[in-house]
Amino acid sequence: MGSLEKIYQKYPLHNSQVSAYTRQILHGLKYLHNMDVIHRDIKCANILVDANGSAKLADFGLAKTIKDVNSCQGTAYWMAPEVVSSSKAGYGLSADIWSLGCTVLEMLTGQFPYGHLPWVQALFKIESGKLPRIPRTLSKDARDFIMQCLRVNPNDRPSAANLMDHPFVKRPLSDSPTTPLNLESLEIKC
Repeated sequence: MGSLEKIYQKYPLHNSQVSAYTRQILHGLKYLHNMDVIHRDIKCANILVDANGSAKLADFGLAKTIKDVNSCQGTAYWMAPEVVSSSKAGYGLSADIWSLGCTVLEMLTGQFPYGHLPWVQALFKIESGKLPRIPRTLSKDARDFIMQCLRVNPNDRPSAANLMDHPFVKRPLSDSPTTPLNLESLEIKC
């Protein structure tokens, strides 16, 4: 099927579909994080979906063990504040959680976070702790999930394992009138 980015460009994704994809992404992140590996480039373009609707984390070119992570790596619009300012101090697994929040926002809106800005201005906003626009039209659970991920202080962000219990992630598939993809398979493969 291609990347999640290509899918949402063709089909607007419903809350339940985004919830199912997010659940799969979290399974992959939980696995990576349990191995002390940070992906460093979570975004819809780096999540592949097969014909059964199974999402798979892809593009591990920037992935690294957390013991030596202190370089500004990733894609500007999805970088966590601590990644942007990484020359001052290193960062950890919670940087992927920030990127996940941006990715969920991207799936729900069909737009990059901070996408209205040139990348340099986006980095400045991110480093200064300014959050991307989160539309009030998103469901309460979706907004709360995104806000949990986009806590500026990385120590305040929940882990991938903790986020798996969030109501947005536990949403059933039945709330969408039509589902263009078979999302019944919730298995993630890294």
